[in-house]
Amino acid sequence: MLEPSSVGIIAAKTAHFSQPLRLKSGEILPQFDLVYETYGTLNANKSNAVLICHALSGSHHVAGKYSTDDKYSGWWDNLVGPNKPLDTNKFFVIGVNNLGGCHGSSGPTSINPETVKAFGSKFPVLTVEDWVNSQTLLADYLGITQLAAIVGGSLGGMQALQWTIAYPERVRHALVIASAPNLTAQNIAFNEVARQAIITDPEFHDGDYYEYGVVPRRGLRIARMLGHITYLSDDAMGAKFGRKLKDSIKYTFDVEFEMESYLRYQGDKFAGEFDANTYLRMTRALDYFDPALRYDADLSKALANVKAKFLVVSFTSDWRFSPARSREIVKALLDNELSVSYAEVTAAHGHDAFLMPDAHYHNILRNYLSSIEVGAIK
Repeated sequence: MLEPSSVGIIAAKTAHFSQPLRLKSGEILPQFDLVYETYGTLNANKSNAVLICHALSGSHHVAGKYSTDDKYSGWWDNLVGPNKPLDTNKFFVIGVNNLGGCHGSSGPTSINPETVKAFGSKFPVLTVEDWVNSQTLLADYLGITQLAAIVGGSLGGMQALQWTIAYPERVRHALVIASAPNLTAQNIAFNEVARQAIITDPEFHDGDYYEYGVVPRRGLRIARMLGHITYLSDDAMGAKFGRKLKDSIKYTFDVEFEMESYLRYQGDKFAGEFDANTYLRMTRALDYFDPALRYDADLSKALANVKAKFLVVSFTSDWRFSPARSREIVKALLDNELSVSYAEVTAAHGHDAFLMPDAHYHNILRNYLSSIEVGAIK
């Protein structure tokens, strides 16, 4: 059943790029595909396009359903659609699966034309800069010279920030939500533990597990369980699960608490849907992102050529990408006398709050997005 405010039944599309893409690592992708979806209508002068950048486990499937039988809508369906905060009556919204992804864009599961086997371990390590560079080619493919806005949460927010740095003339507004200008040492540590869970799984086979017909399921499961803990706040976990038992205490190492059952369910679900090599590359891109690195750690200098207007949003219970990290971005933008609005939303859901249909949060986005003019490119 589709809601009246849904974008409806949609279909993914594939853009093929035959020109080589030089990556930050120095490696070159001779050709590649990007899978994407669009919602709404591109206006005559192509000035109403909004790009959504996904987070670690996201994809191009942002809103709508592929059929009326689909149980789930796109991952940000509560935000994107007719009369929703990101209103498809006004905007032409684009969702894209990043390079290295496992939802159709070229990545480790893709066939390497040189070997006629899955790339596997041979697919290069990517960076946020590489994703943004490939996304500009998608914009060119769609005939869009300038985005009305770019929107992203978490890792998606890093991409939005990088767009404004690398292509200042091509973005009018950037919405950076629950994000950071780089990862803390603690966040890098979480990512490394998750990667080691995958890499040390006996079924990993140095990243070429496709050839063996297996999946490093145990490693993926643990990686997701660890990640999920960091996405939730202690209050949210306490309110939802507390110390509730599944049954009576059995004094075993099987599932005893509701919290354990939930984590195992999330781990099993993720291991059945997501590619381990993609997970490694997504977390590594997170680690590497640091636009201030070449400016002696001065973020203000890194943002000196930015021209976009910003909305930066953080959440009080988000301890993985804390409000303090968002305020670093705000300060650097203000140092450059740029237009920036900042909202720190009281929310109990932790880092995952950016995905939730919180009315106050959505009203902030709605008010900002409604103020964006799309009549002409400026």
